Amino acid sequence: MIEHHIDIKTPDGLMNTFVVHPEENGPFPVIFFYMDAPGKREELHDMARRFATVGYLVVLPNLYYRRSRDYYLKERTPQELEVMFAHMHSLNANTSRTDTQALLAYVDQNAHADSQKIGAVGYCMSGPIVMWAAADFPDRFQSIASIHGANMVTDAADSPHRMPPKIRCESYFACAEIDKWAPPEDIRQLEQALIDAKNKYRVEWFPKAEHGFVFPQRAVFEKHAAERHWERLFDLFGRTLKTP
Repeated sequence: MIEHHIDIKTPDGLMNTFVVHPEENGPFPVIFFYMDAPGKREELHDMARRFATVGYLVVLPNLYYRRSRDYYLKERTPQELEVMFAHMHSLNANTSRTDTQALLAYVDQNAHADSQKIGAVGYCMSGPIVMWAAADFPDRFQSIASIHGANMVTDAADSPHRMPPKIRCESYFACAEIDKWAPPEDIRQLEQALIDAKNKYRVEWFPKAEHGFVFPQRAVFEKHAAERHWERLFDLFGRTLKTP
């Protein structure tokens, strides 16, 4: 496995990013790994490595680089959560567009990347980000996945559930049964938008799972559900990024 910690230049500054890929038999299909609200950390690096072990070049950026290069949530205290939410609320469809464009430029010049085969996965707060990315750059993404994505339906003009008419790739949505950030009525509205746009998609509910169930270091980690999420992602990206 080859790993790099790099800075990717954007109009808003240097986006520190973790990149990992296998040692041999490249170039590799690309996965953009958009982080959850607690920030870029070793737990996510390990998840990126798991993707890389099955043949992908994985790009995991620190989306909070405009505010901090090294933030991650260390304790779930009210004070720490307030800081986390301030970072999270600094992101929007415009920052997503800027950051995704920079990531695309990076993989386009990376000899280890097959930049004609790109997928994206977004966890929690980044469920909307993968929707915006695929809508903004519809010719660049072959598939996207949102894992217990939060705030997928809002009143805003750029609400993620308004993006399906602009999206051309296949999408997958893993939804926790217990999730105040993605209640069933929101997911039903999102799914109707996907149907109306004739998108190829799958919405899957994970019974008894809570928001954040895939993260091994979370109290709500649910191993069986987490492994099912890996199975679904390996299938999605295998079909859309590795098939000629």
